[in-house]
Amino acid sequence: MFASTLSSRIASRHLPSSLYNQVGVETRVSGADPHQLVAMLFDGFQEAIAQARGALRSGDPAAKGTAIGRAVRILDEGLRAGLDLRAGGTLARDLDDLYRYLGLRLTVANLRNDEAALDECQRLIQPLREAWASIGGSAPAPR
Repeated sequence: MFASTLSSRIASRHLPSSLYNQVGVETRVSGADPHQLVAMLFDGFQEAIAQARGALRSGDPAAKGTAIGRAVRILDEGLRAGLDLRAGGTLARDLDDLYRYLGLRLTVANLRNDEAALDECQRLIQPLREAWASIGGSAPAPR
């Protein structure tokens, strides 16, 4: 009884297209330098917000929650985790505050089906994404 339910859930999560995408992401990650990894986090955040918006509009609360959860994990486990608050000074603290605020707004978006909060998150992260892309690989490597 449980095995068939479990195997069907696993099979539905691992459709060939999702496996292909997962392998593609893993390949890009394994070959990326630190700058590219952060760029991928910004891109993934924007993609998750777009997916959440689509799910919100189509009335799919499960997909909306999954997409918003992914965006929050990108903020917390990716962008915030990479900050060195001691060595980064004011800039790192400001980014940490922004990422915390974005996490709060994403929670509001999820609880209230608030598309404006999703829009705000995209608007706030876009300048960072563009600035990060503009410096390319020219930033000094951390020691």
